Amino acid sequence: MTQQERLLFLIHYLKDENSPLKSMDIPAESTARKRLLRSLANIRPPRAVSREFLEIQNAYLQEERDRNGVVSLSDLSPVQPGIYLWQGDITRLSADAIVNAANSAMLGCFVPCHRCIDNAIHSAAGVELRLECSRIMEKQKTEEPAGKAKITKAYNLPCRYVLHTVGPIIRGEVTKNDCGLLSDCYRSCLELASAYHLKSVAFCCISTGEFHFPNDRAAEIAIRTVQEFQRKHSNGPEVIFNVFKDFDYQIYRNLLG
Repeated sequence: MTQQERLLFLIHYLKDENSPLKSMDIPAESTARKRLLRSLANIRPPRAVSREFLEIQNAYLQEERDRNGVVSLSDLSPVQPGIYLWQGDITRLSADAIVNAANSAMLGCFVPCHRCIDNAIHSAAGVELRLECSRIMEKQKTEEPAGKAKITKAYNLPCRYVLHTVGPIIRGEVTKNDCGLLSDCYRSCLELASAYHLKSVAFCCISTGEFHFPNDRAAEIAIRTVQEFQRKHSNGPEVIFNVFKDFDYQIYRNLLG
């Protein structure tokens, strides 16, 4: 099965299981088809899916992953002992775990092709990630509080696990409690990674996007929390600060020296 054949199969499957979308036209252009597939997967609720779908989805996503290129820790140079800085798409990193800035529902982003990291991670991992998150939340029976962390498999991502954490949402002035919760996000992820004996964790810029935490203050909290944890836990994981925007890269570069 070619990649284009896989793409069309997945689109037809997701379209046909959603009655209002069955008559939707499929674009001829490949990029538009990829956007349509991502959109259909984004809006799909966590429900059972066929083994055939998963096999074809996994083959499709893994080929896309390999085409985009995988970045390993050995490709990077530390900026401080145990700390790395890398600018790029976090879904390309083959660290032991990457961190997802989740929302309190913990099911991923349902907005088609939204540019948030939650959407990017779920889209690259595949529908099984939402299914696993749904099982966790059904058992928990309440929304995920800010400052905690959960761990799931990574499925079609090049990393081994995904750590999900909900950062504080800023409405107006940043409070002491907001800063404490953001620090808790980093600490909770590191504690969970250590409990699973993970050797490397890649952090996104938690809370700085849709949650409106000021980028510079968030970076200061992130670096301080990681450095304090590493001082107290000599066998703790190495950390990659992953940034996507030039603005964030310069902030971290300045703070890390």
